[in-house]
Amino acid sequence: MDGDTRYSIGDLARRTGLTVKTVRFYSDEGIVPPAGRSPSGYRLYGTDAVARLGLVRTLRELGVDLATIKRVVEREVSLPEVAAAHADALDVQIRVLRLRRAVLTAVAKRGSTPEELDLMHQLAKLSEAERRRLVDDFLGSVFDGLRDHPAFAAVVRSMTPELPDSPEAEQVEAWVELAELFQDSDFRSTMRGMARDLATDRAPDGTTGLPRILAEAVRAQVTPALTVGTDPASPEADLVVSALTAHYAHIVGLPDDAALRRRLAARLESMVDPRRDRYLQLLAVINGWPAPESLAPPLAWVVQALRARMP
Repeated sequence: MDGDTRYSIGDLARRTGLTVKTVRFYSDEGIVPPAGRSPSGYRLYGTDAVARLGLVRTLRELGVDLATIKRVVEREVSLPEVAAAHADALDVQIRVLRLRRAVLTAVAKRGSTPEELDLMHQLAKLSEAERRRLVDDFLGSVFDGLRDHPAFAAVVRSMTPELPDSPEAEQVEAWVELAELFQDSDFRSTMRGMARDLATDRAPDGTTGLPRILAEAVRAQVTPALTVGTDPASPEADLVVSALTAHYAHIVGLPDDAALRRRLAARLESMVDPRRDRYLQLLAVINGWPAPESLAPPLAWVVQALRARMP
């Protein structure tokens, strides 16, 4: 087929799979201009029109607007530039769609009311700066007055959610649920009391991170007893309780007596809150961390064991 070949609108429609109406529209818009006219006055197109229409069709299917397509075919802007710009725009659309999908999925799972739907939608579409303010407000409330504590910075980092720029649906769902927890005044109060209690458990040598150390000690000492089904009130539990209270006495520098055991029971009891476990689970999903093992069963076991041995 040589360079003098001319096609009618009908020929172009058959070759490209477009309708005659569509080809005429693109021609009228100047995107595919005719190369000449037939003796009868009908528009005729050169061989390049087939390739141009193929490009136009592809770009339209990818969502590129006609004005931009015209600039591409007229070489006012390069195809790579347009592709990059539209890829960026699609990234934004994808993030928005993921947020919407996550909200709708959560609504379907929970059987939410219209009011809850509106709240979840507002929480999901917060900007990064708005999310940061919400997190800072919650953690600032929990650790109010404890900023000078040596463990403050590390603990806050370990409790801070960082939603990725392109989150997965489950991360968005986790963020919405966590944001709702942030606004639970009773949960805030519980966490604040827990933080203040544990802040006083500081070793004489200035050792920090005692909440983590205490949690690790409980898990290490109690898990084997839970595994074999040891009754917390039984004599078999005495060794576990003694080992744990001795460890606690050592890290806080106090004698292992009845007062210390009451103090330890109170500390651990304040940590037995399903919302605390849920917070850590949601945090792991959002930050892409390994799923944490629930500390609730060993905590409950120790509290019951300590209470059973108090006068």
